[in-house]
Amino acid sequence: MSSPAPLPALPTCPRAPLALARSREIARLACFCDNRAVSRAAEPLPPPPEAPAASQAPPDPAQATPAPAAPPSAPAAAAPPSTARSAGRGGLAIAGAKVSFIVFGFVQQLILPRLLGTDGYGAVSVVFAGVSVVNNVIVATGIQGVSRAVSSVADRDAAEAFRRTLALHAVLAIAVSSAFALLAGSIADFSEAPHVAGPLRLAAAIVLLYGLYAPLVGALNGQRRFLTQAGFDIGYGALRTASVAAGALLFLRAGQSGVLGAIAGFVAAAAIIVPLAALKTGFGRPGNAGPSVREHLVFLLPLAVSQTFLNFLLQTDFFLLRRFLGQATNGLALGARAADDLIGVYRGAQLFAFLPYQLLLSVTFILFPMLARAHAENDRAAVRRYAMTGVRLSFLLTGLLVAPISGLAPHVLRFAFPVEIWSRGGDTLRVLSLGMGAFAILGVASAALTSLHRERVAAALTAATVLLVAVGCSVAVPRAAFGPDMLVSSATATSLALATAAVVAGALLHRAAGGFVPATTALRVGVALAAAIAVGARLPWLGKIAVLGEAIAVALVYVALLVATREVGRDDLAVLRQAFGRRGRPV
Repeated sequence: MSSPAPLPALPTCPRAPLALARSREIARLACFCDNRAVSRAAEPLPPPPEAPAASQAPPDPAQATPAPAAPPSAPAAAAPPSTARSAGRGGLAIAGAKVSFIVFGFVQQLILPRLLGTDGYGAVSVVFAGVSVVNNVIVATGIQGVSRAVSSVADRDAAEAFRRTLALHAVLAIAVSSAFALLAGSIADFSEAPHVAGPLRLAAAIVLLYGLYAPLVGALNGQRRFLTQAGFDIGYGALRTASVAAGALLFLRAGQSGVLGAIAGFVAAAAIIVPLAALKTGFGRPGNAGPSVREHLVFLLPLAVSQTFLNFLLQTDFFLLRRFLGQATNGLALGARAADDLIGVYRGAQLFAFLPYQLLLSVTFILFPMLARAHAENDRAAVRRYAMTGVRLSFLLTGLLVAPISGLAPHVLRFAFPVEIWSRGGDTLRVLSLGMGAFAILGVASAALTSLHRERVAAALTAATVLLVAVGCSVAVPRAAFGPDMLVSSATATSLALATAAVVAGALLHRAAGGFVPATTALRVGVALAAAIAVGARLPWLGKIAVLGEAIAVALVYVALLVATREVGRDDLAVLRQAFGRRGRPV
């Protein structure tokens, strides 16, 4: 499963005063502050959604809620050296686990088209997409819920709180997985892919096992056993990738469905990791410590709703595209394989298009507690500074990531996928990566709104974006000619919807925080991005190794234009030296 691990609390940053210049605000954003120390001054808030992992395109691990707040008057004390070292090691371990999971997910996605063919890759992607919508909700609620319950009681009562919440999540896992199995046929029919109903029913076992595994990980997180948590994440990422590939290969050699084999391998990996995790965590002990069933459900419900909206947003264009492709192939009497083939191309484009969103969410992990603290202290000036600095940084980094992906789109796909995908998916990736860049900005703005007690506003915006994507795809995709044109139409409709939502999110954040991003920054980033993409689109294919050099060249064009337009200046470069240099002066 995707690294369900939240970032642990890291050592307090004692050196940043409240009054900082804009350039030094960026350095502070680059410095992890102790979430538990923040929570002493700010009431715990629901965290922003985390990035999707590439393995299921995209699962959505979630950040854990900070430990319970002490009275606001209590000062935030620096952690003792031993605690700081432990937390620092835990933070590095969790970060490494997240990176490894992205890598394992990419490897899995690169292997499957070669084992199953593009049509088989498309069919298994439909199954992964269907199960990930449910999995990501059950993972987020399981980890955050149990972590919160365990960390909210004294250490001596943690085992009792764990047992109470684990029992509830086990019941929920059984109920949700049973419902998923019953609805598998309806999901397949909606997608105009009845041949994946069997694999979808088998995938219900994954939902059950994830529903049991997530609370175990939540217990590790709540007990701050971050190294163990990271070890399970890394080990499971490798195990799942190997099991999915082995299952597909074994079933194919036996003359069976490779898609069914891949799902069977997925189930096997989950079935192995659950008892291994249980051996480490145990099952707690009976007792009354921790939240009651009602209290726990009250906490889980809004989280589950927001996660459901988010995951539908991540998959809406994919499912609607598969539906319209299926309808088109039925009308043309081409068969299901033709639709699976094209949806496989779209999934390949999605894999790279989601990278900016995945990588940029680290900003939210830093911005979230800082905004929460400033809001709790009623420091409007700090709220405005943090919001504008965080969003400006997001704009700059989004452009840096999107420029080479969009500009070199056909080369990027050719670097990773067989000819059946890269020869037909380049235009789709070029457009979709722009939309996912807007999605990254939307994610940062939504996280900021959440940290300012605008959780309902952020959830409503996500729900409205789902509707906007659905309407756009329903209008544009059926009108396109069958083939790659339908993929480009889906990418265009999705990107326009996400860009619109990002603008609305910016307006809402400006109203809540008093700032978003300067118009000059948005203009300069837009111009630099367009120019860098134009340069990348004219670069020839020189081989797989050369693609990396071309990507760096496109990124340098983007940065050079920002420097030339004075969007990035000496202050920013000085901050980078301070943040990463060995002898930089304290901020």
